Amino acid sequence: MRENTSQLVIVTSDQTDIYPRRETALVKQLNDNISTVIRSNNRSITWLLTSFFAGGHVLLEDVPGTGKTTLAKSLANSISADFKRIQFTPDLLPSDILGVSIYDQQRQEFQFKSGPIFTQILLADEINRASPRTQSALLEAMAEDQVSVEGSRLKMDELFFVIATQNPVEFHGTYPLPEAQMDRFAMSFKLGYVSRDDEIQILDSQRYTHPLEALKACTTLDDIREIRAAVRNVDITDELKGYIIDLIAATRSHPGVQLGASPRAGINLMKCAQALALIQGQEFVTPNLIQELAVPTMAHRLVMANDSQYAGSVATNCIQEILQDVPVPA
Repeated sequence: MRENTSQLVIVTSDQTDIYPRRETALVKQLNDNISTVIRSNNRSITWLLTSFFAGGHVLLEDVPGTGKTTLAKSLANSISADFKRIQFTPDLLPSDILGVSIYDQQRQEFQFKSGPIFTQILLADEINRASPRTQSALLEAMAEDQVSVEGSRLKMDELFFVIATQNPVEFHGTYPLPEAQMDRFAMSFKLGYVSRDDEIQILDSQRYTHPLEALKACTTLDDIREIRAAVRNVDITDELKGYIIDLIAATRSHPGVQLGASPRAGINLMKCAQALALIQGQEFVTPNLIQELAVPTMAHRLVMANDSQYAGSVATNCIQEILQDVPVPA
């Protein structure tokens, strides 16, 4: 635990908040900066930052126009990160994502031209509109931080972060994501619609220009590396590690679940709980953080049995039932 001399004080108009970590104050500054563009979605911003600082990737599933793309751009602009966007379409090829070798007539040799995947923050927009073959081009990069191209392995940037968006699967022209790819996302959640008052403010803020045009970076890339390092040092007890394992194991034996959560799900849940603890200014992980993150880190990984789907059972309900049944460590 850090000494009081390292505490950072942020003074606001109505109160003084003391954060025991400098990194927590940096996260709050980043959160506030994104909130100037994304209104009334504080939970979505917090969860996005949670996955980002935990070193995972995020899948946003919602109807068009709810701010998924704007959220991704707001994060990239707020940290001066290299940002690229891929618009997934049915005719998109893996080489359009990874890159391709082009023959240089002067040198009489092939030169590799890297694709948009080689960036720090990648927006994979409407990922489920591309074929499964194209979707799989992201698998190695998301799981191993590298890409194999023409026999060579190329490393990704250390801050490589995928924000994928998808429309609901019942929409026309969509392909379901393979189970292996769903398991690569640390978290998946929806933004939802904002309130009436917030939607009026959105209309006012975009009457002349888009708020993104005025959004400036408030943290550096070195700050982000410092935050990620601090997340790894957040304490989590063996009892809570066991609690995470018990939750994961319960999904594999739950009635109606054909395929339960993988060991990767437990790793992501632990790391995300550490990140959320730091964001909230806590020195260690508590059970309530694990419970809050259980649905967004596990539900998208479950494959429900057909009879359960027809009965109206959904993965979210299964996770909530498991949270009620599995004993919480004292």
